[in-house]
Amino acid sequence: MTAETITQADDLPRLVGTLTDVRAGKVEPFVRGVSAINKIAIDGSMTVNLLGLSEDEQAEHKFHGGHLKALHQMPITTYDAINQEFNLNAPIGSLGENLTVMTSGEPMCEDNVCIGDIYQFGEGDDSVQARLIQPRRPCYKINDKLGNAGVSYFVAREGIAGWYYQVVRTGVLHADMPVYLIDRPYPFANLTALWSLINQKSGIEAQTADKWLGIDCLEISWKKKIHDKRKAH
Repeated sequence: MTAETITQADDLPRLVGTLTDVRAGKVEPFVRGVSAINKIAIDGSMTVNLLGLSEDEQAEHKFHGGHLKALHQMPITTYDAINQEFNLNAPIGSLGENLTVMTSGEPMCEDNVCIGDIYQFGEGDDSVQARLIQPRRPCYKINDKLGNAGVSYFVAREGIAGWYYQVVRTGVLHADMPVYLIDRPYPFANLTALWSLINQKSGIEAQTADKWLGIDCLEISWKKKIHDKRKAH
């Protein structure tokens, strides 16, 4: 899987990798208050409904969970960046993600996944289909988990916090499932480009903004950010 091939909308469905870990967590006491950021890799399988993994919990439903944040995937490359920047040794799976996908080539990351992508996890009638609809906004609990107050800002600045899926077909998840990209309606809308627009200090050209505002499945708060930065004609 290369950056060149994954940005194309043709030749679908396409095998992109293997789901190596599925993680779920319970609300528990944390550094400040409570959290469910400690997601533990499950043994066996777990059902997925429209709100995500059946046994996964979220501590603050205003910011986490719900059908627009049903499943979270974090790129493995994020850990490399954090560990190098802050001289840490944070292991993959330590920042609250539900899904880890490994590939034989370029890892899945913000450079090569797009808003609107639909991924299928597994094969057969109980396979799960999920649509990518928004990046994750990192919060202070990432800082608390890693013991460094700068991580959340760094992750947001670099746009490497992973992404949320909306479940479009319920089913069952377990480790070692194949992962397929089955639809890519907006091949221009990779997450690196979205974060770049959101983080830039200047306004967004109207033509560019309108392309993003035309994405039917982009979560509304991200659309509002683009709308508010849109330059007048």
